[in-house]
Amino acid sequence: MELRQLRYFEAVADELHFGRAAQRLHMSQPPLSAQIARLEKELGVSLFDRANRQVRLTPAGLHLQQRLRSILGDIDDTVQELREYARGAVGRVSVGFVSSANYVLLPQVASLFSQRYPQVALSLYPLTSHEQVDGLRSGHIDIGIVRDEAPAEGFTSTALYSEELMVCVPEDHRLAQQSMVHPSELVDEPLITYPRRLMPGFSHKWEEVFGHDAGHMNVVREVIHHETSLGFVAGGWGVSILPESVRFLLPASLRLVRIEGSPKSWLNAVRRAEDVPQVGDPADRFVECLLEVAESERG
Repeated sequence: MELRQLRYFEAVADELHFGRAAQRLHMSQPPLSAQIARLEKELGVSLFDRANRQVRLTPAGLHLQQRLRSILGDIDDTVQELREYARGAVGRVSVGFVSSANYVLLPQVASLFSQRYPQVALSLYPLTSHEQVDGLRSGHIDIGIVRDEAPAEGFTSTALYSEELMVCVPEDHRLAQQSMVHPSELVDEPLITYPRRLMPGFSHKWEEVFGHDAGHMNVVREVIHHETSLGFVAGGWGVSILPESVRFLLPASLRLVRIEGSPKSWLNAVRRAEDVPQVGDPADRFVECLLEVAESERG
């Protein structure tokens, strides 16, 4: 017994006319009649009463018709679900992200992804770049959105969005009213920085800013999140170098000042190389949304 025979039976049972059923199935009547006869032979039961040139369902045929409504419906649903899996529209995807991704990319990406793929469960985890690499290795996350992190062996990296690094100072600071500062003006300032072991890429950008003077930085505090850094600057602990996108969080008591010769700071999407690409992987669809939103942000 073949699935197509059941669909042939369904058409004849609905139409109670072999000619109309054949038209509905886009086939000629003799092959249809032959397939129904073959089905009846395989099942060992008559499904149609063909007496008096009329077609009626036998009790066995009526039972099969009633059962097929749910059986064929389940098959159609399953086929559609598998097609959704094949295009990455069903399943789960877990994404780690640095806090600054939440200012310029992540809300728009999450909204776009959820609209396009409502059957995919999206989980988001705020993590440092180093924590995301560990999460990728362990399989806890599928994608990492990191800042300035060089891809380690076994990983792939896709550039998403770049921005300037700026110095954040209190509004009454001596540099607050300048349009731009030279890195040499910051060397003696008390600096709020980030732990290298958790944010090695971003720490390297700091060293690029200061160049030969990097070894003379006056570090007074290390923090993990940009929001914490802003709080310490507002509290008078010192100044901090941050990506321009923190302007969305900047309180009125703080100022951002451009740094002469500042290197670009990049948000990158990182994945395990062995996972790229995989047919039907929702993570591929999420990266597509990331790139689309990043392109629109770049203008």
